[in-house]
Amino acid sequence: MLPTDFSNMAKKKAGPKESLSGMAAKWILSNLLFVFFLGFLVTIYIANTHYSEKNIREIQSLQDEVDRSRWLYLSLKSDLMKKSKQSEVEKTVKADGLSNRGKHPIKISAVD
Repeated sequence: MLPTDFSNMAKKKAGPKESLSGMAAKWILSNLLFVFFLGFLVTIYIANTHYSEKNIREIQSLQDEVDRSRWLYLSLKSDLMKKSKQSEVEKTVKADGLSNRGKHPIKISAVD
């Protein structure tokens, strides 16, 4: 047998779980502008996080490049200091036929 009185079924009392979800839906609909604003803030927060992580990766990459450049600078400076020693210069110019011939350098001083 099917019930013929449908108005009684429509007024059936909802359980606590159903009424809570209905209240939440009503609250969300009444504050829809605020919900959109919160969604916008969340989007801005996520975008800001991605932007800052990208900047941190770029800073680390540049720091690595600075470290490599510093290492290259110190290496070249060390090689130059070694090659500019008097003994190294003598070895280099000996191939061109130049030599010191055992004479010490002469100090030139001006007399007043």
